[in-house]
Amino acid sequence: MAQKIELTNTVNESQLGLRLDQTIAELYPDYSRSRIKEWILNGMVSVNGEIVKKPRAKMMGGEALVVNADIEDEERWIAQDIPLNIVYEDDDILVINKPRDLVVHPGAGTPDGTVLNGLLFHCPALAEVPRAGIVHRLDKDTTGLMVVAKTIQSQTRLVRALQKRKITREYEAIAIGKMVGGGTVEKPIGRHSTKRTCMAVHELGKPAITHYRVAEHFREHTRLVLRLETGRTHQIRVHMAYLSHPLVGDLQYGGRPRPPRNASPELIQALRAFDRQALHARMLRLAHPMTGEIMEWHAPLPSDFVAMAEILRKDKQEHQDDEY
Repeated sequence: MAQKIELTNTVNESQLGLRLDQTIAELYPDYSRSRIKEWILNGMVSVNGEIVKKPRAKMMGGEALVVNADIEDEERWIAQDIPLNIVYEDDDILVINKPRDLVVHPGAGTPDGTVLNGLLFHCPALAEVPRAGIVHRLDKDTTGLMVVAKTIQSQTRLVRALQKRKITREYEAIAIGKMVGGGTVEKPIGRHSTKRTCMAVHELGKPAITHYRVAEHFREHTRLVLRLETGRTHQIRVHMAYLSHPLVGDLQYGGRPRPPRNASPELIQALRAFDRQALHARMLRLAHPMTGEIMEWHAPLPSDFVAMAEILRKDKQEHQDDEY
């Protein structure tokens, strides 16, 4: 069944020189490039009040964009009875606490068994919402909070709020090395030049901003609290690796085990056995897309993260005399 949508937005100055289809894809990442191109070619997109049917039309920044389109069910994903830890739900949104080892969206190598398949089982009406209402993603092995929209209107408003940086996402991580204090990383991120599954700081990439502060010092590791202003793929992992402080367990970005000097066999084994990036989405705050009410959720740290912090804390206490 088709549903009508209207999307309105303003082209960012940072999108100067981008094609119309690329611009819309950045502003509304929950719609596929092929669908956006079809909208443009069918005269469903206007720029400053004029219908534009050229996907390659260049943007100058500041233009008013309006999309009036019909949404058909995009893909027929299967509904699967996958347990979801739902921490909040109403008629318009739901919030889940995602475990490790769970991919958010079907893709190459993971055709099913994802959060999306579980959402379709829990709420079959999500088949009519693009990407089953998923607004933002977490990496497979990153745990924590995600918001899902149950209607197209809610999804459109949440995606817009995300683009305007009005949704607060706070994470906790354990990084390798001693970090003296907090700060901000403002470095663009793009696809890695040679490793197709990796991202990297790249001057031609998309703008990316990560704020971080130190929550606890260990001997050769640091527990961090981080907030995202943007939501690029692998953003925290890439930015911390850029600072030469990759996350514990993140082999993809250089987080190989680095035990401190004279570490106990217990700590050495724990670091070697920690087989995912030590990253958890612990807090989510947003204005409800329909009521405007400010809502906030917190997810407790998973057990493996807690255990790692405890053994690093124990190691610091055992060697506190070494620091003097």
